[in-house]
Amino acid sequence: MDITVSPNNPIPLYQQIVHQVRAKVLTGELRAGDPLPSIRQLASQLIASVITTKRAYSELEAEGLIVTRAGLGTFVADLDPKTIMGLKKEVVMEHLEEGVRVARQLELVDEEINRLFRQALDGSEKRV
Repeated sequence: MDITVSPNNPIPLYQQIVHQVRAKVLTGELRAGDPLPSIRQLASQLIASVITTKRAYSELEAEGLIVTRAGLGTFVADLDPKTIMGLKKEVVMEHLEEGVRVARQLELVDEEINRLFRQALDGSEKRV
């Protein structure tokens, strides 16, 4: 599993792991039943503490994205397409809400926020 973390990133290491594993599951790069490295293996690979990787795995397990089977290891959970779509929408909504929060802090009115959203949406189509 290819994950990279940076201690220079303001996002805590465990959250960097969570975000990347979540994205890999939601995009299908990691599929149901795929094994994940052990907590110790991932910590060694990322040059991070076992506590950091354990916290990331705990959060991913709480979200239902991974399951740990005693004596067998940790695996990607078997999620139905409806659940995956719901999780994708949650992730996107978190980012959109953050954008709205920043725009309001900068005292932009809703019409301007909506225009910027449309501009971003149109711009993303051109880049794809």
